[in-house]
Parts: sequence; C-alpha cells; structure tokens
Amino acid sequence: MSQRKLRIALISPKGPLYRHRGGIWKKSLRYQPLTLTTLAALVPKDLDADVSLYDEGIGDVPLALEADLVGITVITGTACRAYELADHFRARGHTVVLGGPHVTLIPNDAAPHADAIVAGYAEDSWPQLLQDFASGCLKPRYDQRPDLDLADRPFALRDLLPSERYLTNNVFEATRGCVHSCDFCVVPAAWGLKPLQQPVEDVVADIRQHRARKLIFVDLNLIADRGYALRLFKALIPLKVQWYGLATVLLAEDSELLEVAQKSGCRGLLMGLESISPQNLRDSRKGFNSPDKFARVVERLHAHGIALQGCFVFGLDHDEPDVFLKTAEFAVQARIDLPRFAIVTPFPNTALYKRLEAEDRILTRNWELYDGQHVVFEPSRMSVQELQTGIETAWKKAYSFISMARRIAFSPAPWAVRLATNLGYRFYAHNLSRFYNCDWIIGRAQCQPSRDELFPVANPIGK
Repeated sequence: MSQRKLRIALISPKGPLYRHRGGIWKKSLRYQPLTLTTLAALVPKDLDADVSLYDEGIGDVPLALEADLVGITVITGTACRAYELADHFRARGHTVVLGGPHVTLIPNDAAPHADAIVAGYAEDSWPQLLQDFASGCLKPRYDQRPDLDLADRPFALRDLLPSERYLTNNVFEATRGCVHSCDFCVVPAAWGLKPLQQPVEDVVADIRQHRARKLIFVDLNLIADRGYALRLFKALIPLKVQWYGLATVLLAEDSELLEVAQKSGCRGLLMGLESISPQNLRDSRKGFNSPDKFARVVERLHAHGIALQGCFVFGLDHDEPDVFLKTAEFAVQARIDLPRFAIVTPFPNTALYKRLEAEDRILTRNWELYDGQHVVFEPSRMSVQELQTGIETAWKKAYSFISMARRIAFSPAPWAVRLATNLGYRFYAHNLSRFYNCDWIIGRAQCQPSRDELFPVANPIGK
C-alpha cells in the first residue's frame, strides 16, 4: 500500500423509494445526502487517499470496484442491499466496513457481513479506522467516543457527488440528536438523548464557503436546545438565505423563537404530528403533541410565512380501520401544506420494537421491509391487510384534486412550489402499490435472521 495511494470507495445503498431505476422519487424530490461527503472529508490528509462516492439512489454501484477499502452506510430499510454488496466485495477480496444507524442499533446483525463495523457517530472512529487499516491493524469494531465534539470539523466535500443529479446539494447540519424519547424513534435507542451541536460560527462558515442561498437543514430537531436555536437563527439573518428544516410543534408556542426563525429565512418545516389520537401520542411518549392544537400550529406557521410538511403514522395501538380517512380529512381541514403518511415501524432495539417483541407481534425481520410503508408487526385493532391498504387510502384522499385545492390555496409557499410538491406527492399516492405490497407475507424470508442471531445477549447496545 505504501507504493500507491490508498483507494477508498464509499457507498450509500438505496431501497425502492429512491433507487434511480424503478424508484418512485426522481431528481425533483431528492437532495444530496451528507453522510458520504462528510465521511470523505474526514479521511486523514496524511493517507493521501483516492476517495470515490457512490449513491445508489442516482446511479449503479460498479461491482468491479478498484478499491482497497469499501465503506457502506446502512439504514434498516437498506440493510439487505448493503449486506448483498458487502458480501460481494468481500468475496472479491476487498476489506468492507459497515456503519450507520442500523449498525449502531443492532451491530450483531451487521458484523458477519463486514471486516469492521462502526457504531455511533464516526467523526473520531472513522479516521482512526483508516489509520489502523493503513497500518495493517484493523479492529473488528469501532465505537463513537463518549466525549465526541462537533467543533472544528472539516466541511463536507459536496463536490464529490454530481450536483446536477439532485434537487440541491445545499444541505447542512447544525445539530444531532433530540431531547425527546418517542418510543418509535431510533434516536434515543441509537444515540441517547443528549444533542450534539456544531458551533454556530462553524455552521455559518460552511454556508458562506458553499455560497448557499436556499438550503436544507437535516437536523432531526433544530430547536431541541432553544438557546442554541436562537443563536443560530440570529446568525443566519445577515446571510439573507431561505432555509427548510425539521422541528417539533413546540416552535409554534414560542413567539420569540418563531419570529426569529422567520427573520432568519425559514420557509418550510417538517414536523412529526404522528396521530390525531391523544392516547396514541401519550403511549408513544409524544404527549407534547396535541391534535386539538394542530390547526393552530399551521395557522401560526403560515402567519410567519412558513409552510408545513406534517407527518402522520398509522398502526399505533389505538388506531382503528376508520383512522385513515379521518386523518387525511383532518390534514385537509387543518390546511397542512404537505401531509405525509407512514406505517409505524418498530426499528430494531427501539422501545417500540422491544414492546412488540415481548408481545410476540413482530411478523418479520426482513429489514428490506422496514421502510415505513410495509406492515412488519401485528396491529392491535385492525388486520395487517387493513393497515397496508389503509395508508394508500389516506394518501389518495389527501392528494385528490379537491383536497389539494382546499389546502394549497392557503399555503405561504410560492405557487410554483405548491403545485410541484403537491403534484409530486399525488404521483406518489397513486403509485404506492407498484412499489410496496404484501408479497412477503406468503413466504419471503430474504435477510431475515432469527432473534437469537440478533440479540445473543440482552440489549447489546443499550449502554
């Protein structure tokens, strides 16, 4: 290896939602992911490595890669594809490293497919792994440092992925994690409840050097720390940018923070509304959501020029077969700019997964089906088929032409954006059955390990 450059290939495998051939979403609704470009930036300079990035959402992964080390980032829904690629490249003699949320949640599942795994955030462990590999002393597992600090990190190398294949590559991250412990969320299970923050000046410097004018924050909850959010929003005001991100409904109750968010250029937010049932919300540890206040949330956001993508999940224990049309009609009446619907998914090692596992309600561990659109557990008050088909009913109701007209007339978004996004989701609503079905129920067993294989000891990552 000392006679030539170290060759590193980084891969993001994709499932049916974003696969570039046959997927539902095309370029118009895709933004550039940060994971690969961030990992590329963290490669130690003294290694003098050649780094290639492959996003399977926009192109094929060459199966005859010329690489010394292949790194693959894994979410649960892409784990089967990730393992397929990993096994292929290992058979060809490549060293394979797996990391990402799924590996962090359930490392015992990933380890047999890799020469090394990375659990947790990789700012420190990934450079150390590469140094160890170059020195010939690669370890089988690398864990996030308990004192991880996001300050003074290199900016993501966004130019390593083709910008023309995405809606935008102006994608940024200021914080990680969340302070809430919703039982279906992977964050508390994988990373705990302590949020991490980049210094505000580092975030601003990244935006300036990339010359971004319209940008997306991918933070899971940008307002988790109110003081930090205020500092960040105030620092964005002089940049005169427009930005979109994720937050909780608590923002609408904070007049000062909402006002500063508007001044900073916030034009749209995604919020997890989750359910129109207060009991579902309490059981899911998301009691700070209140369905009788959702319309007020929309009203307050709209008054500040902010559009809302409101997300709901179906299949919670108090949902009955009439929940789909009720929720879709609720979203229309509340004038939510972009309603979005998913089937609640018990990702491995989350509180929801553990409860359903204890109740013997997990139907499959075929991770390919853990995509938010397949039913992988036994619902409480409806059949699997009712839940699987009901979500399509909700999508079609919310994105009928009449429903769209009732909602978008009140949206603060520009008309071109209102129409394009709603028509995009209408297309999605009418094509769900092409990409998501229940064929797996009658015998599909691909990528389905046993419980003993996954959890040889109790709570393997619950440190």
